[in-house]
Amino acid sequence: MSKKHILFFKNKLKKLFTVHCSLFTKLLFTILIASCTSSKMTQKNTPTFDWQGHRGCRGLMPENSIPAFLHALTFDKITTLEMDVCVSKDGQIFVSHEPWMNHEIATKPSGSEVSEAESMKINTFLMNYADIKQYDCGLKVHPRFLQQQKIKAYKPLLSEVVSEVRTYCKANNKPFPQFNIELKSDNRGDDLYQPKPTIFAKMVLNEVKKLNIENDVCLQSFDVRCLNELYKLDKNRVYSLLVENTESVEKNLQYIDFKPTVYSCYFKLLKKEDIEYCHKKNIRVIPWTVNSSEDMENLIEMGVDGIITDYPNLIKK
Repeated sequence: MSKKHILFFKNKLKKLFTVHCSLFTKLLFTILIASCTSSKMTQKNTPTFDWQGHRGCRGLMPENSIPAFLHALTFDKITTLEMDVCVSKDGQIFVSHEPWMNHEIATKPSGSEVSEAESMKINTFLMNYADIKQYDCGLKVHPRFLQQQKIKAYKPLLSEVVSEVRTYCKANNKPFPQFNIELKSDNRGDDLYQPKPTIFAKMVLNEVKKLNIENDVCLQSFDVRCLNELYKLDKNRVYSLLVENTESVEKNLQYIDFKPTVYSCYFKLLKKEDIEYCHKKNIRVIPWTVNSSEDMENLIEMGVDGIITDYPNLIKK
Protein backbone atom coordinates (compact mmCIF):
# COMPACT_ATOMS: atom_id res chain seq x y z
CA MET A 1 0.00 0.00 0.00
CA SER A 2 1.42 3.38 -1.01
CA LYS A 3 2.11 6.24 1.41
CA LYS A 4 -0.66 8.16 -0.35
CA HIS A 5 -3.23 5.43 0.49
CA ILE A 6 -2.01 5.16 4.08
CA LEU A 7 -2.36 8.91 4.55
CA PHE A 8 -5.87 8.78 3.04
CA PHE A 9 -7.04 6.10 5.49
CA LYS A 10 -5.42 7.89 8.43
CA ASN A 11 -7.37 11.04 7.61
CA LYS A 12 -10.61 9.04 7.26
CA LEU A 13 -10.09 7.37 10.64
CA LYS A 14 -9.29 10.70 12.25
CA LYS A 15 -12.53 12.22 10.91
CA LEU A 16 -14.58 9.21 12.05
CA PHE A 17 -13.03 9.41 15.52
CA THR A 18 -13.79 13.13 15.76
CA VAL A 19 -17.41 12.62 14.67
CA HIS A 20 -17.97 9.77 17.14
CA CYS A 21 -16.40 11.74 19.98
CA SER A 22 -18.69 14.66 19.20
CA LEU A 23 -21.76 12.42 19.12
CA PHE A 24 -20.73 10.75 22.37
CA THR A 25 -20.21 14.13 24.05
CA LYS A 26 -23.67 15.32 22.93
CA LEU A 27 -25.27 12.07 24.15
CA LEU A 28 -23.53 12.33 27.52
CA PHE A 29 -24.59 15.97 27.88
CA THR A 30 -28.22 15.06 27.09
CA ILE A 31 -28.19 12.27 29.69
CA LEU A 32 -26.76 14.60 32.34
CA ILE A 33 -29.38 17.29 31.62
CA ALA A 34 -32.19 14.71 31.78
CA SER A 35 -30.82 13.37 35.03
CA CYS A 36 -30.67 16.83 36.60
CA THR A 37 -34.20 17.64 35.40
CA SER A 38 -35.53 14.36 36.76
CA SER A 39 -33.83 15.04 40.08
CA LYS A 40 -35.40 18.48 40.30
CA MET A 41 -38.85 17.12 39.48
CA THR A 42 -38.45 14.42 42.10
CA GLN A 43 -37.50 17.00 44.71
CA LYS A 44 -40.43 19.23 43.74
CA ASN A 45 -43.13 16.58 43.52
CA THR A 46 -41.92 14.19 46.19
CA PRO A 47 -40.14 15.92 49.10
CA THR A 48 -37.40 13.95 50.90
CA PHE A 49 -39.68 13.65 53.92
CA ASP A 50 -43.21 14.91 53.44
CA TRP A 51 -44.74 16.53 56.52
CA GLN A 52 -48.41 17.21 55.73
CA GLY A 53 -50.76 19.50 57.61
CA HIS A 54 -54.03 17.56 57.89
CA ARG A 55 -56.98 19.75 56.85
CA GLY A 56 -54.46 22.54 57.30
CA CYS A 57 -53.81 22.08 61.01
CA ARG A 58 -57.05 20.79 62.48
CA GLY A 59 -55.66 20.50 65.99
CA LEU A 60 -54.88 24.22 66.12
CA MET A 61 -57.31 26.00 63.76
CA PRO A 62 -60.75 25.32 62.21
CA GLU A 63 -60.33 22.47 59.74
CA ASN A 64 -60.12 23.00 55.99
CA SER A 65 -60.25 26.76 56.43
CA ILE A 66 -57.96 29.38 54.93
CA PRO A 67 -56.65 30.38 58.40
CA ALA A 68 -55.77 26.71 59.03
CA PHE A 69 -53.81 26.38 55.79
CA LEU A 70 -51.93 29.64 56.28
CA HIS A 71 -51.16 28.82 59.92
CA ALA A 72 -49.81 25.41 58.87
CA LEU A 73 -47.31 27.18 56.64
CA THR A 74 -45.84 29.02 59.62
CA PHE A 75 -44.29 25.67 60.60
CA ASP A 76 -41.16 25.37 58.47
CA LYS A 77 -41.24 21.56 58.31
CA ILE A 78 -44.65 21.47 56.60
CA THR A 79 -44.16 20.65 52.92
CA THR A 80 -47.74 19.76 51.98
CA LEU A 81 -51.24 21.01 52.77
CA GLU A 82 -53.75 18.13 52.97
CA MET A 83 -57.40 18.92 52.24
CA ASP A 84 -60.68 17.51 50.94
CA VAL A 85 -62.88 18.70 48.09
CA CYS A 86 -66.59 18.46 47.32
CA VAL A 87 -68.85 19.84 44.57
CA SER A 88 -71.70 22.34 44.97
CA LYS A 89 -74.96 22.40 43.02
CA ASP A 90 -73.58 25.12 40.75
CA GLY A 91 -70.46 23.10 39.96
CA GLN A 92 -67.98 24.81 42.26
CA ILE A 93 -65.07 22.85 43.78
CA PHE A 94 -64.93 23.78 47.45
CA VAL A 95 -62.93 22.51 50.41
CA SER A 96 -64.83 20.38 52.93
CA HIS A 97 -64.37 17.01 54.60
CA GLU A 98 -68.04 16.07 54.10
CA PRO A 99 -70.58 16.94 51.41
CA TRP A 100 -72.89 18.12 54.18
CA MET A 101 -72.78 20.38 57.26
CA ASN A 102 -71.07 18.44 60.04
CA HIS A 103 -72.80 19.12 63.36
CA GLU A 104 -69.44 19.11 65.18
CA ILE A 105 -68.27 22.27 63.42
CA ALA A 106 -71.18 23.97 61.62
CA THR A 107 -73.45 26.81 62.63
CA LYS A 108 -76.43 27.92 60.54
CA PRO A 109 -76.59 31.41 58.97
CA SER A 110 -79.18 32.24 61.65
CA GLY A 111 -76.59 31.52 64.35
CA SER A 112 -78.26 28.33 65.63
CA GLU A 113 -76.27 25.11 65.78
CA VAL A 114 -76.63 22.31 63.27
CA SER A 115 -77.95 19.27 65.12
CA GLU A 116 -76.63 15.76 64.57
CA ALA A 117 -80.07 14.67 63.31
CA GLU A 118 -80.15 17.28 60.54
CA SER A 119 -76.43 17.27 59.68
CA MET A 120 -76.50 15.02 56.61
CA LYS A 121 -79.78 16.55 55.43
CA ILE A 122 -77.98 19.84 54.80
CA ASN A 123 -76.56 18.39 51.60
CA THR A 124 -73.99 20.72 50.01
CA PHE A 125 -74.25 18.91 46.65
CA LEU A 126 -77.79 20.32 46.45
CA MET A 127 -76.75 23.85 47.50
CA ASN A 128 -75.23 26.70 45.51
CA TYR A 129 -71.83 27.74 46.82
CA ALA A 130 -73.07 31.20 47.84
CA ASP A 131 -75.44 29.48 50.31
CA ILE A 132 -72.76 27.05 51.55
CA LYS A 133 -70.47 29.98 52.38
CA GLN A 134 -73.09 31.43 54.76
CA TYR A 135 -72.54 28.60 57.27
CA ASP A 136 -69.86 29.23 59.88
CA CYS A 137 -67.43 26.35 60.52
CA GLY A 138 -64.99 27.89 62.96
CA LEU A 139 -66.73 29.32 66.03
CA LYS A 140 -68.22 26.17 67.50
CA VAL A 141 -66.08 24.40 70.13
CA HIS A 142 -64.88 21.12 68.63
CA PRO A 143 -65.42 18.26 71.12
CA ARG A 144 -62.27 16.41 70.02
CA PHE A 145 -59.91 19.32 69.36
CA LEU A 146 -60.11 21.61 72.36
CA GLN A 147 -56.84 23.42 71.49
CA GLN A 148 -58.42 24.64 68.26
CA GLN A 149 -58.54 28.45 68.06
CA LYS A 150 -62.10 29.68 67.65
CA ILE A 151 -62.53 32.17 64.80
CA LYS A 152 -65.12 32.79 62.10
CA ALA A 153 -64.47 30.49 59.13
CA TYR A 154 -66.30 29.08 56.15
CA LYS A 155 -65.83 26.35 53.55
CA PRO A 156 -63.60 28.05 50.93
CA LEU A 157 -63.33 27.42 47.21
CA LEU A 158 -60.24 25.46 46.19
CA SER A 159 -59.30 28.36 43.92
CA GLU A 160 -59.45 30.73 46.91
CA VAL A 161 -57.19 28.48 48.98
CA VAL A 162 -54.56 28.31 46.23
CA SER A 163 -54.72 32.08 45.67
CA GLU A 164 -54.36 32.88 49.38
CA VAL A 165 -51.47 30.43 49.76
CA ARG A 166 -49.67 31.95 46.76
CA THR A 167 -50.09 35.45 48.20
CA TYR A 168 -48.92 34.35 51.66
CA CYS A 169 -45.84 32.53 50.34
CA LYS A 170 -44.82 35.46 48.17
CA ALA A 171 -45.29 38.00 50.98
CA ASN A 172 -43.36 35.86 53.48
CA ASN A 173 -40.67 34.56 51.10
CA LYS A 174 -41.72 30.96 51.68
CA PRO A 175 -41.59 28.10 49.16
CA PHE A 176 -44.89 27.23 47.52
CA PRO A 177 -46.17 24.00 49.14
CA GLN A 178 -47.56 20.83 47.67
CA PHE A 179 -51.32 20.17 47.84
CA ASN A 180 -52.65 16.74 48.79
CA ILE A 181 -56.29 16.87 47.68
CA GLU A 182 -58.78 14.15 48.56
CA LEU A 183 -61.86 13.61 46.39
CA LYS A 184 -64.67 12.90 48.85
CA SER A 185 -66.50 10.09 47.13
CA ASP A 186 -68.44 6.97 48.06
CA ASN A 187 -70.38 4.65 45.74
CA ARG A 188 -73.48 5.13 47.92
CA GLY A 189 -73.34 8.88 47.30
CA ASP A 190 -73.22 8.97 43.48
CA ASP A 191 -75.52 11.75 42.21
CA LEU A 192 -76.72 12.16 45.80
CA TYR A 193 -73.75 13.72 47.61
CA GLN A 194 -71.18 13.89 44.80
CA PRO A 195 -70.96 13.48 41.01
CA LYS A 196 -70.21 10.06 39.53
CA PRO A 197 -66.46 9.31 39.43
CA THR A 198 -66.16 9.98 35.69
CA ILE A 199 -67.51 13.51 36.16
CA PHE A 200 -65.87 14.20 39.53
CA ALA A 201 -62.40 13.21 38.27
CA LYS A 202 -62.69 15.40 35.19
CA MET A 203 -63.92 18.40 37.21
CA VAL A 204 -61.04 18.19 39.67
CA LEU A 205 -58.36 17.72 37.00
CA ASN A 206 -59.75 20.67 35.05
CA GLU A 207 -59.64 22.81 38.19
CA VAL A 208 -56.07 21.71 38.97
CA LYS A 209 -54.96 22.70 35.47
CA LYS A 210 -56.87 25.97 35.63
CA LEU A 211 -55.11 26.83 38.90
CA ASN A 212 -51.74 25.85 37.43
CA ILE A 213 -50.84 23.45 40.25
CA GLU A 214 -50.41 20.28 38.15
CA ASN A 215 -46.83 19.81 39.35
CA ASP A 216 -47.66 20.74 42.94
CA VAL A 217 -50.52 18.35 43.59
CA CYS A 218 -51.22 14.82 44.75
CA LEU A 219 -54.78 13.60 44.22
CA GLN A 220 -56.06 10.97 46.64
CA SER A 221 -59.22 9.07 47.48
CA PHE A 222 -60.57 6.09 49.37
CA ASP A 223 -62.78 5.52 46.32
CA VAL A 224 -60.67 3.54 43.86
CA ARG A 225 -63.21 4.32 41.14
CA CYS A 226 -62.19 7.98 41.34
CA LEU A 227 -58.49 7.12 41.26
CA ASN A 228 -58.95 4.88 38.22
CA GLU A 229 -60.86 7.63 36.39
CA LEU A 230 -58.22 10.21 37.29
CA TYR A 231 -55.48 7.96 35.92
CA LYS A 232 -57.37 7.33 32.69
CA LEU A 233 -57.61 11.07 32.13
CA ASP A 234 -54.07 11.98 33.19
CA LYS A 235 -51.32 9.44 33.80
CA ASN A 236 -48.71 12.09 34.66
CA ARG A 237 -50.02 13.19 38.06
CA VAL A 238 -49.18 11.98 41.56
CA TYR A 239 -51.93 9.74 42.98
CA SER A 240 -52.37 8.35 46.49
CA LEU A 241 -54.46 5.35 47.54
CA LEU A 242 -56.17 5.99 50.87
CA VAL A 243 -56.83 2.93 53.02
CA GLU A 244 -58.62 2.32 56.31
CA ASN A 245 -59.31 -1.43 56.17
CA THR A 246 -57.35 -4.31 57.70
CA GLU A 247 -56.61 -6.09 54.42
CA SER A 248 -53.02 -6.56 53.28
CA VAL A 249 -51.17 -3.96 51.23
CA GLU A 250 -50.95 -6.48 48.40
CA LYS A 251 -54.73 -6.98 48.46
CA ASN A 252 -55.48 -3.25 48.57
CA LEU A 253 -53.20 -2.56 45.62
CA GLN A 254 -55.16 -5.12 43.59
CA TYR A 255 -58.29 -2.95 43.86
CA ILE A 256 -56.70 -0.21 41.78
CA ASP A 257 -55.93 -0.43 38.05
CA PHE A 258 -52.47 1.13 38.27
CA LYS A 259 -49.55 1.51 40.66
CA PRO A 260 -50.15 4.60 42.84
CA THR A 261 -47.33 6.95 43.77
CA VAL A 262 -48.32 6.85 47.44
CA TYR A 263 -49.91 4.29 49.77
CA SER A 264 -51.64 6.17 52.60
CA CYS A 265 -53.30 4.17 55.37
CA TYR A 266 -54.34 4.77 58.97
CA PHE A 267 -51.05 4.72 60.85
CA LYS A 268 -52.10 2.08 63.39
CA LEU A 269 -52.64 -0.41 60.56
CA LEU A 270 -49.10 0.02 59.24
CA LYS A 271 -46.36 -2.56 59.78
CA LYS A 272 -42.69 -2.38 58.88
CA GLU A 273 -43.09 -5.18 56.32
CA ASP A 274 -45.86 -3.14 54.63
CA ILE A 275 -43.43 -0.25 54.16
CA GLU A 276 -40.75 -2.60 52.81
CA TYR A 277 -43.27 -4.16 50.40
CA CYS A 278 -44.27 -0.74 49.05
CA HIS A 279 -40.69 0.45 48.74
CA LYS A 280 -39.79 -2.60 46.67
CA LYS A 281 -42.53 -1.49 44.28
CA ASN A 282 -41.29 2.12 44.38
CA ILE A 283 -44.42 3.29 46.22
CA ARG A 284 -44.05 5.96 48.91
CA VAL A 285 -45.76 5.38 52.29
CA ILE A 286 -47.41 8.34 54.04
CA PRO A 287 -49.74 7.35 56.91
CA TRP A 288 -52.56 9.39 58.49
CA THR A 289 -53.39 10.94 60.99
CA VAL A 290 -50.48 10.95 63.47
CA ASN A 291 -51.01 13.17 66.49
CA SER A 292 -48.33 12.27 69.03
CA SER A 293 -44.55 12.77 68.99
CA GLU A 294 -44.01 9.16 70.09
CA ASP A 295 -46.01 7.77 67.17
CA MET A 296 -44.19 10.10 64.78
CA GLU A 297 -40.81 8.86 66.03
CA ASN A 298 -41.85 5.21 65.75
CA LEU A 299 -43.10 5.65 62.18
CA ILE A 300 -39.94 7.48 61.11
CA GLU A 301 -37.86 4.61 62.54
CA MET A 302 -40.04 2.18 60.55
CA GLY A 303 -39.10 4.04 57.37
CA VAL A 304 -42.20 6.00 56.27
CA ASP A 305 -41.77 8.69 53.60
CA GLY A 306 -43.97 11.29 55.29
CA ILE A 307 -46.54 11.88 58.00
CA ILE A 308 -49.96 13.54 57.96
CA THR A 309 -50.77 15.31 61.23
CA ASP A 310 -53.34 17.63 62.82
CA TYR A 311 -50.57 19.11 64.97
CA PRO A 312 -47.61 20.57 63.02
CA ASN A 313 -46.40 22.06 66.32
CA LEU A 314 -45.38 18.55 67.45
CA ILE A 315 -42.90 18.09 64.61
CA LYS A 316 -39.97 19.85 66.34
CA LYS A 317 -40.50 17.72 69.43
